This record gives sequence, C-alpha cells and structure tokens, in this order.
Amino acid sequence: MSAGSTVTKTYLELSQEGAGAHKFYEVIVDDQTVTVRYGRIGAAGQTQTTTFASAAKAQAAAAKKIAGKVSKGYAPAIQGQRAPRAVTRRQVTSAPSTARAVAPVLWRFRTGSSAFGIHVDDEHCWVGNQAGDVYTLDHNGGVLARFSLPDGVKCLVADDFWIYAGCDDGSVYDLSSKLPFAAYDIAADVDIFWLDIHQGILNVSDHDGRLTVIDHEDEHQWARRSPGERAWMVRADDRAVYHGHSGGVTAYAPDGGGELWHTKTRGDVLFGWQEDSAVYAGTAHRVVQRLAKASGAVEATYACDSAVYSCATSPGGRFVFAGDAASSVYCFDRDGTRLWKLGTGGGSALSMQYRDEKLYLVTTDGALVCVDASEAAITAAEQGTVPAARDVKLAAALPTYAPATAAAAVTTVDRAPTGAVVLECVQDGSRLRVHVVSEGYNGSWNVQFPHAIRQPGARYVVDALHAAAGGFYRVRGDIRRLQ
Repeated sequence: MSAGSTVTKTYLELSQEGAGAHKFYEVIVDDQTVTVRYGRIGAAGQTQTTTFASAAKAQAAAAKKIAGKVSKGYAPAIQGQRAPRAVTRRQVTSAPSTARAVAPVLWRFRTGSSAFGIHVDDEHCWVGNQAGDVYTLDHNGGVLARFSLPDGVKCLVADDFWIYAGCDDGSVYDLSSKLPFAAYDIAADVDIFWLDIHQGILNVSDHDGRLTVIDHEDEHQWARRSPGERAWMVRADDRAVYHGHSGGVTAYAPDGGGELWHTKTRGDVLFGWQEDSAVYAGTAHRVVQRLAKASGAVEATYACDSAVYSCATSPGGRFVFAGDAASSVYCFDRDGTRLWKLGTGGGSALSMQYRDEKLYLVTTDGALVCVDASEAAITAAEQGTVPAARDVKLAAALPTYAPATAAAAVTTVDRAPTGAVVLECVQDGSRLRVHVVSEGYNGSWNVQFPHAIRQPGARYVVDALHAAAGGFYRVRGDIRRLQ
C-alpha cells in the first residue's frame, strides 16, 4: 500500500445457477496501481497488476473495467457467501497385488500427488496430477518441462497433435505451446468426471450422469442425461459420443440428435477406451467389456480379479490391458483369454496407454510408470527376472510454464516476423471472435484463442495456424501482441 493513499476494493460475482456462470471479478485501486483478480468463485483466481501515470488515470481505468463487467451481468457481492463449484475427486483404494510376479518396470517418475492424466505420443509422455502439475517426458524418462495449472488435473486428452488438460477449476487448458491457455470453460453446475475432445468438440461427463457438449469457441451445443450416474467414461469419434456411467454405456449422435443405443454393463463403468470399431468399458465388477460401436453389442469380456480402474489396447485391439484396484496389471488376447497378470510394483493404475511394446501407467501413488510389455520381458518377469527400475529425478533447472492470464503476459512486437500469421480480435454481437488477417487463410473462420487475452480491435501474431475439421483454426507456437 502506498503511504497516505486510499485503497478501494470492488468485488463482483456472476453466478447463474443452471446457466453456467460462477465467477468473481475484483478490482483494487491503490494510488496509481490497479490490481485485478478474477476466476472461479471459491478459487484464488488469476491476478493482473497495472501501474498508471496518475491516480486519476488509475481510477478511470478501474471504473471502466467495473462498468464492463456490470454490463455483462456481474453484481456486487460479499466474498465467501457463495460456495465454490462442486469438485468430486475420485475415491479409490489400492490393495497390494496378489500376482506372483512384478511387472518389468523400466523407469518410474514420481509426481508427488495422485495422478489420473496420461498421454503418450510419438515424441513425449505426459502426466497430470491432482496438484495441478503436468510434466512432459521423453520415452526414456527424461523430464523436459512442467506446466503449473491452477487446479487439479482430471485428465489429459489429445485431439490430433493438440494436448489438453481438464482441471477441477472447470477450465480445459491447451498445452500445445509453451504458454498454455484456457481453451474451454465448463459450466459451474457441472461436476466434471471425465473429458474427451474430437475435432475441436469438447465432451464432458459428470457426477450426475450428464453429457455436455461444447464447441471449439467455448459455446454450449447440447446436453443429455444418461440412465445412470457417476459418468467416468466419455469417448467420441465421427459417428457417436460414447458415455459410460453407473447404468452402462450410452451412445449419442454427435449432433445431439438423440440416443443411438444403450448397453447395460456388468457393474458401474469406471473407465473407457476406444478403437476404430469398438469401445472398452472397465467396470467395478472386475471386468472389461468390449462393445461394438455400431450396435452396442457386447463382443468380448475380459475378467480381472478386482474392480477395473483403467484399460487400454494395442493398435486394433489385438491385446487388451487392464489395471485393477489391487495394484495388478493384466494382458488379454482379443477374444478374452488372460495372457498374464503382474503386480505394478507401486500403486493401482488409474489410467494407462500402450505404445510400441511399452505400457505406461499413472498410479495411485502419483507415479508415471513405464513397463516393458514385450513378450520376452513379460516371460522373464513371470520367471522372476525383472530389470532394476530407474527412479527418474527432476532436472535442477526445469522449465515451468503457467497459463496466459492477461494481455500483459503476452510479448508485444512492432511488426510481424516473416512467415508469421496475423490475427485480429473482432466484435461479433456480445462475443469477441478472432479471425485471420493474413492472406491464404479463410478469413471467416474463427480461431481457437485464449479468452483471457482477447481485446476488441487488438491484433496478434502467431507462428502458424492449422485448419481443423469442423472449420476453424488452431494456434501453433507462441502468441504475441502486434502494436
């Protein structure tokens, strides 16, 4: 606080039960300094501080910010009177494995908090935990970078080569560039359980058994309530959205046109996986069931010895993997014959993915584990011979990236570098859209772009744009403000 200055604070909230808004906006003026704090009600939120040439200019800027929020429906409120959004953290138990042998673990990276999020692609392994940390590693376990997000990570999902992290704060962050940004904002009355993104369309399953669908511009498209609760599975492709819950799996038309089929599973669905022609539901009644995407018919059942927390397949579904509540991991052939069962050597696998004869697990003890799933390694493990698992350590100077929160966080440039793409923020009714100015692009298409840094009339420079199915562009590379 400046000596002798008067500090004024204005606290506003926008909370419309059932309509999705559940946010606060606070403006503090201290002499020439204006501090804005905003975010989900009940959370710490993001903060931006700006210093002006005089106290009068600071007051004028603050008044403009407040007026803008009031015009959008924000109203004065008392902080702490409204409860924060509901967040259900998955309650899991993890008993010791009953397997006679331990899986051949090549390396293990301990994140420090229970982890559900995993994604493995051609170059990287990604893990996200309930502390809001997302780490990228190479396939040998080398830690490359850390993203620090505002709340716990529910899951990591990929759409082409874009990576998104769904968080407890209701935001879904694009992690494809060094500076992550909130690409989607999920309604406050949705207690998020799981997410999937397909061609820019976000599908959200929740505690109440609802499925909510949001487009690439963060606009609500449609919602359905399935005949069950606790929806821990959602997977999507061109033909349907597959929703797994306590009553089984329900498939819906992608455009919201209605239910395509419903199949009751053996127990509550706790996890889901998909291949081209089938979806796989891991259940609380110790099985994984393969369902035909076309009809919902149960094609095969894979029997485990405890509740199934996670499952995955090798390409085409040749092998089916499962992780149970007793710290064991299984492999089956396509028809359901159990090939092996091994202990994880740590906790139970809450998510998993297979790639290039390796099985990657994230576990109840917060570790990302790489298992050698080759035939030779598994045979040796069953006979009691496993490699010494390497414990991966964090680099001393690990790069850490936090989300873009305000225009001040974006670098300003005088001119667009050669080959860069120029974007412009334009008013479209009550919403700010971002369109392409550079030649060679469809100027009518919208760009998926951080809402936190949009300003009317502002121009931005990005390294590249990629056209996505559905008729919009995604950003690749850093975002800079063009003066």
